[in-house]
Amino acid sequence: MENNNLDQLCINTIRTLSMDAVQKANSGHPGTPMAMAPVAYTLWQKFLRFNPDDPSWLNRDRFVLSMGHASMLLYSILHLCGVKDVDKNDKPTGRLSIELDDIKNFRQLGSRCAGHPEYGLAPGIETTTGPLGQGAAMSVGMAIASRWMASYFNRPGLELFKYDIYALCSDGDMMEGISGEAASIAGHLKLSNLCWIYDDNRITIEGNTSLAFSEDVAARFVSYGWNVIRIQDANDLESLECAFTIFKNTGDMPTIIIVKSHIAYGAPNKHDTSAAHGEPLGEEEVRLTKKNYGWPEDAMFLIPDGVREHLQSGFGKRGSESHRAWADMFENYRREYPGLAGQIDMMVRRELPEGWDSGLPSFSADAKGMATRVSSGKALNAIAKNIPWLMGGSADLAPSTKTLLEFNGAGGLTKENPGGRNIHFGIREHSMGAILNGLALSKIRPYGSTFLIFSDYARPAIRLSALMELPVIYVFTHDSISLGEDGPTHQPVEHLASLRAMPGIAVIRPADANEAVEAWRVIMKMEDEPALLVLSRQSIPTIDRTKYAPASGLAKGAYVIADAAEGTPDIILIATGSEVSLCIEAYEKLRKEGIRGRVVSMPSWELFKRQESSYRESVLPPEVTARVVVEQASSFGWDRYAGPQGIIIGMHSFGASAPEKDLRRWFGFTIDNVISAAKRLLNKA
Repeated sequence: MENNNLDQLCINTIRTLSMDAVQKANSGHPGTPMAMAPVAYTLWQKFLRFNPDDPSWLNRDRFVLSMGHASMLLYSILHLCGVKDVDKNDKPTGRLSIELDDIKNFRQLGSRCAGHPEYGLAPGIETTTGPLGQGAAMSVGMAIASRWMASYFNRPGLELFKYDIYALCSDGDMMEGISGEAASIAGHLKLSNLCWIYDDNRITIEGNTSLAFSEDVAARFVSYGWNVIRIQDANDLESLECAFTIFKNTGDMPTIIIVKSHIAYGAPNKHDTSAAHGEPLGEEEVRLTKKNYGWPEDAMFLIPDGVREHLQSGFGKRGSESHRAWADMFENYRREYPGLAGQIDMMVRRELPEGWDSGLPSFSADAKGMATRVSSGKALNAIAKNIPWLMGGSADLAPSTKTLLEFNGAGGLTKENPGGRNIHFGIREHSMGAILNGLALSKIRPYGSTFLIFSDYARPAIRLSALMELPVIYVFTHDSISLGEDGPTHQPVEHLASLRAMPGIAVIRPADANEAVEAWRVIMKMEDEPALLVLSRQSIPTIDRTKYAPASGLAKGAYVIADAAEGTPDIILIATGSEVSLCIEAYEKLRKEGIRGRVVSMPSWELFKRQESSYRESVLPPEVTARVVVEQASSFGWDRYAGPQGIIIGMHSFGASAPEKDLRRWFGFTIDNVISAAKRLLNKA
């Protein structure tokens, strides 16, 4: 009976901390933390393997709060469980991950308790969640990573990696299409280390879910190949414990536990629950609810005696003992398999093994050349041979995006072969991006590919990659109207501009085969930033690097690839990707007419902006105002480099369905048009 009382005391402490934080902030969602407190408590106290003293332990279970609006549930748990803070090198800082003052300053500037959980603010926050469905989908990536690491690193008697992933989901998560994509692939791969807990409270911001949602979620997940468990009351601790035990003993499919709850527990009007979902309860309602719990009605942020000690005796003791046994095993592993242990160290620190870039190809000058998607694929395969934890795939387009790893031992990642390195995401761009984030959060170095036009479907996940500073690699091919006959639905126009507008991501569009190789050199060294590689479908000339500047200039984002023989240039031609060779041809014709030109290859605005101003001005001298920019994309944003006097040859409409040569001629991407623009500027001057 005493333990039962302590269980309820801990649950009510989670509830009241959540209520008080939301009320003090006058902002947030108290209902879900209150309703799900028994679920989170049972999971953390009885099942989750997590050492509060070392929250970066590699074999810890992961808890993902996909319903990010219920953030106070996570913050309360982290504080009460005594999870410690560590620095970027995983060294203890001497404070808690979430202090009580952080909770008191919920949703305020500088608090670790942001409105939705933000990865990097505090240990124990495994990922940034908020956009519904993203956390659930990322948990699939984490589950794939756990199985891959077990397959690659574990040895008989030395099972270093065998951790589970739990994701707490809402009605909103179930409605978002990304969760269906992710659940489908999880079922296909039989990810038995994955458990979703679905809070079936039938409430969203607008009211009861019956307004828009009437499907049988259980039947849907059965069809996906999941084990489905139903619990009729979120307060039934015995049934919750039984459900988690069933998950632990299920070895051939993922599990979803559907939990019925009442979100507005304690609300005076039981029929109107929407306010409790998206707004503070109000001071009077907080007092009434606390009275119902047997709580001091006016006490704020109260943590009764015995709560922390009880959690330490369960959650804390189990986690520290598990971690201690694992650490001893890892020492034995390090002695027996020093090479593999060293790889784990490098993977965790996001370091590259010695010789990681050996075997990278270089390409001779060739007027016909090759598509940058082809040269990129060759570079990817060369690098992946040397970095075992570099893995990924495509949204059903690997043969076209050239992202299939084809060397011996790469293999496909399947339910039978969890150690494969080619992931077949299916036509699921949205969940692919989120799964890549889950892999990166697990220290895998992931890449994913599709056509640039379909970056629209992956964009929310790309944004989270940038927000979390994860080194995810996005390989987007078919980069312009030059893909031809497929027409406007497949021809990206505004995509480069919109992706360049996103903070914290490097967009790179290489000019030829050798720039594509150099792009991989740059990307692989990025430890805390996603990269977006934009590649051509069509063959483009391989530039003669004995005549023009070396492709290594790509590392600076922009460089002078061809220049006037002497003196300041009269005109600067700026381009990216396939349009660079076009500008070089125009430059050569202008040179023959006695016009001093310069061609600047600018594969990456972001990399260029990071250079010293002296370098930037050496590439684009301010005094040279006659500039022509050429790119088969929206001209939006290029005025910063073209300048007020410059001309931008870009796209001002969607494309058209026609052969590539006809499209380039129709939209003005010709040598003659570039020369004409240059002469108009010079005549003005």
